[in-house]
Amino acid sequence: MTSSATHIIRLTRWGITLARRRALVGIENDPNAPAALRRLVRLARLATLTGKRGTPDYAGAFRAIGPAAIKLGQSLATRPDLVGDEAANNLLSLQDSLPPVPFAEIKAAIEASFGQPVEKLFSEIDPDPVGAASIAQVHKAVTTDGRTVAIKVLRPGIREKFAKDIQTYEWAAAHVEAMGGEASRLRPRLTIANFKRWTNSELDLRREAASASELAEQMAGVPGYRIPAVDWDRTNGRVLTIEWIDGIKISRIDELRARGHDFAALSDKLVISFLTQAISAGFFHADMHQGNLFVEDDGTIVAIDFGIMGRIDRRARQWLAEILYGLTTGNYQRVAEIHFEAQYVPSYHSVGEFATALRAVGEPMRGKPVKELSVGQMLDGLFAITRDFDMQTQPHLLLLQKTMVMVEGIATQLNPEINMWDTAAPYVRSWIRDELGPEAALADRLKEDTETLFRLPGLIRRLEEKFPPKGGAPEAPPLPDIALITDKRESKGNGWMGYIIAALAGGAAMWGALVAGWIG
Repeated sequence: MTSSATHIIRLTRWGITLARRRALVGIENDPNAPAALRRLVRLARLATLTGKRGTPDYAGAFRAIGPAAIKLGQSLATRPDLVGDEAANNLLSLQDSLPPVPFAEIKAAIEASFGQPVEKLFSEIDPDPVGAASIAQVHKAVTTDGRTVAIKVLRPGIREKFAKDIQTYEWAAAHVEAMGGEASRLRPRLTIANFKRWTNSELDLRREAASASELAEQMAGVPGYRIPAVDWDRTNGRVLTIEWIDGIKISRIDELRARGHDFAALSDKLVISFLTQAISAGFFHADMHQGNLFVEDDGTIVAIDFGIMGRIDRRARQWLAEILYGLTTGNYQRVAEIHFEAQYVPSYHSVGEFATALRAVGEPMRGKPVKELSVGQMLDGLFAITRDFDMQTQPHLLLLQKTMVMVEGIATQLNPEINMWDTAAPYVRSWIRDELGPEAALADRLKEDTETLFRLPGLIRRLEEKFPPKGGAPEAPPLPDIALITDKRESKGNGWMGYIIAALAGGAAMWGALVAGWIG
C-alpha cells in the first residue's frame, strides 16, 4: 500500500505545477472552498512567484503533469458544476497527444503480447505512428492475408503508471470529501471512481474492441454511419487491430468541401446517429470529438476510438426525455416532479420552488428563435441551480451532456444554421410517443406487474432486511477504503500533527485539480 508521505509528495509536485500556470488562483476567491485551503493556495502562489492576474492555463497544467492527468483533465471537462465554466471550456481543448514511443519498443510489446514474431501476424507495419496519445499509439499495417489495418498498442508501462497516479487521486479525493460541505456534495470520490472505471476500460483494448463490436451491431440499421470491423485474431488486452479507414477527418472542412460533400446532410446524420445511440439504445460513443470521426467518399460517417462509452438505463432515458421535453414546452412542474421521483433532488426541498428555479432556466430560451436554442446552454443552466437544491452529481448524465455539447459543436461547424432541437424533434417525438405514450404505458404496466408477482418473495426479504430502495441514479460503485491521515492507526506516535498539515497541502492541490475553474 502506498504511504501517505508518497501521496503528499506527488500532490505537492502536481500542486506546484498547477500554481505556476495559475490554475489554482480561483480558489482564493471561492467562498465554497475551505478557508484553510484558500490560505494554502495563496501561499503556493506566493511561493511560486505567481501573480493573481493572467489567464489560467488549465490544459497546459494537466498536460505538464503527465498522461494520467491528461485523462483526468478531459474527464473534468465534463464537470462545469465542479470546475467552473472557464476551466471546463479550457480543458475541452486538452489534446491527448504525447511524443511517440520508439518503434522497436512497440514491436517488442506486440511480440510479447502475442508470444510470436510480428511477421506471423503482419506483413508490413509502418514504423511512423499515425497517432500517439497518452495511453496508446497507432500504426498503419498490412496483415499477412493482405488487409490494411490500424494497430493500436498500449504504451509500455502505462498500466502501472496509471495505477500509481489513480491511487493518489483516490487518497486525495477521500481527504477532500472528508472536509464536508460543498466538497462532500460534489462527491469527488465518486468522480475519481468513475474516472478509474473509464481508464481501466481504456487500458484493456479487448474492452474497446468489444465496445466497437457492440456499437456496430446497434448501428447496423442506421444508413450513412458505420463502425470499422475488429480483427479479433490480432487483438488482445494490449493490442487492438481494426479496419483501416480511408476517409477525411470531419474537422477538415476545406477537404470535405473539395470532395463535394453535403454539409447539411452530414450534420443531420451526425445528430441522428448520436440520438439513436443515446436515446434508443442507451449505449453511446462518448468521445465523439473531431479527431475520432471520418467521412468516406460516399458521405458515410465512420467513428473510431471506443475507449470511452456511455450507458443510460431505460428509466433514466425516459426521465431525460421528459425533462428535455418539459423544458422546451414550459411544463416546469412536471420537470420538477421528475427530479424528485428520480431522487436527484432531496425530498426535503419544495417541488414548487424547484419548478420556479427551472422556469428561470427555461423561459429565457423559450423566447428565442428555434435556431438560437442550444442543448449545451440549457443543460448548463440546469447545472447552475444544483447547489441551491443540494443535487448530488449524476455522472451518467454528465457524460451524456458532454457528448451532446460535443456533437452539437461539430454539427454547427458543418452547418451553422442547424439546431439540435429542430433536427432531433421528429426523432425525439417519435421516441417519446413509443416509449411514453398510452400503448407503451399499458405494455410497461403489464410487464412490470407480472414481473412484480415473481419478485414478491425477494421483495419481502428485502423489506425484512430493511434494504433501501434504489433511486433514479445508478447505484454508486464501491469506493476503496482510504485510511485518512488523521486516523490514529496510520498516525502512530507524536508526529500526526505534521501529517495533518501536510494533508491540507495535499488537499489544496487536489481541490485545485477539481475546482480550479471557480472564480468567486
